[in-house]
Amino acid sequence: MKNTKYKSGFVTLIGRPNVGKSTLMNQLIGQKIAITSEKPQTTRNRIQTVYTEDRGQIIFLDTPGIHKAKNKLGEFMVNVAERTMNEVDLVLWLVEPTTYIGAGEQYIAEQLKKVKTPIFLVINKIDTVKKEEILAIIATYKDICNFKEIIPVSALKGENTKVLLDVLFQNLPEGPQYYDEDTITDQPERQIVAELIREKALRLLDDEIPHGIAVGIERMKERPENPRNDYESGGMIDIDATIVCERDSHKGIIIGKGGSMLKKIGTQARQEIENLLDCKVNLQLWVKVKKDWRDSDFLIKNYGYRRDE
Repeated sequence: MKNTKYKSGFVTLIGRPNVGKSTLMNQLIGQKIAITSEKPQTTRNRIQTVYTEDRGQIIFLDTPGIHKAKNKLGEFMVNVAERTMNEVDLVLWLVEPTTYIGAGEQYIAEQLKKVKTPIFLVINKIDTVKKEEILAIIATYKDICNFKEIIPVSALKGENTKVLLDVLFQNLPEGPQYYDEDTITDQPERQIVAELIREKALRLLDDEIPHGIAVGIERMKERPENPRNDYESGGMIDIDATIVCERDSHKGIIIGKGGSMLKKIGTQARQEIENLLDCKVNLQLWVKVKKDWRDSDFLIKNYGYRRDE
């Protein structure tokens, strides 16, 4: 029998780029959906994931990091993040464990003052500081915004994440189950596959290139003679994908000497895609140059970044 006080609602994760939003979301739902890397702006679209248990259901929205935009893609990303804050039940603001509040954090605090949604401060990466430093960090932040609660966690190590879930369930309204128990994300498979390829490129390439890349899936097809639900053979899917970059010089770097870098990206991505799809994958990668795609409305839309979502 269902819990009579079944809680459900939408929780958004916000914060500057690279504070660990995607890592925390993956940790909370227990599966990798959002891509992570050391580079800022890894998450470009709003990613929705679902956590279901006896107490209820939480739909997490992982938004792009809030930052001062430099181009149309940047503006789009920031608009997505800021609009989300008023459309959800709870806001989780993730910050680094430091007693210095920089301009990026001040900017987010200003945006949060306009928000009526309850805000929870999550101090992430507490595994990188001494326990006694955490109190000073809480003291630094406690008056910058009207927080409902402050929760220190380590998304990477899973430290205190159960406490965070308890707090969320305590503060969510009673509500319906929006998704089936076994739903983990509303992202189309093609989109997650494209993101996994982009993650590997982000991790393997030099700092100046990744901002300028997108990944498009040209073809994703099960082999009819070897379908995914054929447990004897394990199934096979053919995927053709294109990595799009902004300069000819970048294309050379992405391909690498004798195709070595592209092969490395492909090998690492294929392993993760096979885990995701639970079958064998034949992945073919190409590289194309589209100059200034990040300032083209048409191309931004073409690579899956839709303003109306």
